[in-house]
Amino acid sequence: MSKDNHENKIELEKHQDERVEKSGQLTLNNKKSDKSIHLLSIIGEIEGHENLSGNSKTTKYEHILPTLAAIEDSDDIGGVLVILNTMGGDVEAGLAIAEMLTSLSKPTVSLVLGGSHSIGVPIAVSTDYSFIVPTGTMVIHPVRMNGMVIGVQQTFDYFKQIQNRITGFVCSHCNIDMDELEELMMETGILTKDVGTILVGREAVDRGIINEVGGIDMAIKKLRKLMK
Repeated sequence: MSKDNHENKIELEKHQDERVEKSGQLTLNNKKSDKSIHLLSIIGEIEGHENLSGNSKTTKYEHILPTLAAIEDSDDIGGVLVILNTMGGDVEAGLAIAEMLTSLSKPTVSLVLGGSHSIGVPIAVSTDYSFIVPTGTMVIHPVRMNGMVIGVQQTFDYFKQIQNRITGFVCSHCNIDMDELEELMMETGILTKDVGTILVGREAVDRGIINEVGGIDMAIKKLRKLMK
């Protein structure tokens, strides 16, 4: 290897390390394929219009949305692999990411590692195919809001509207029906101090939310297949 090539390789690796550290994103290049896979990680709490504490691991939608637009316009990237380990977060930000993913013309695959809770559920099902590891979890629960709430009928109507947007999106992108999803949301005997249901690995597949139980090997193999 020439000195110039060696320096270019070091510079590329440094750039990739900085990219992973700042945004949790990476482009996977396979010499056997003329198209790359873009790795998109959704971790921690999905941040909305307000900045969260500096001690919190967050996914910033102002990073994700422009990246997805650039992927759609790129001739070099052939597919997107979404890695999820999120506690949920801002509803509007989560739905915006999910809508962007589902509107991509390029193949997409998601993999739930650790957890894909709350508004992470629509993101997990927004791709063309989805996987969950055997120990991965998904928490299904109703919309919640922090801070002061005006106790009038209009507030409850607004909550219902937000809830319908979420359940409508989820049901239109996986194989669970509305009645079953709402039943999981309103379950009172599973979560302590909360309403909802936690699904672990195979349970998410049996309920029709996730397509298959599998890991990173199966997710990349599936995406490569869809790219062909």
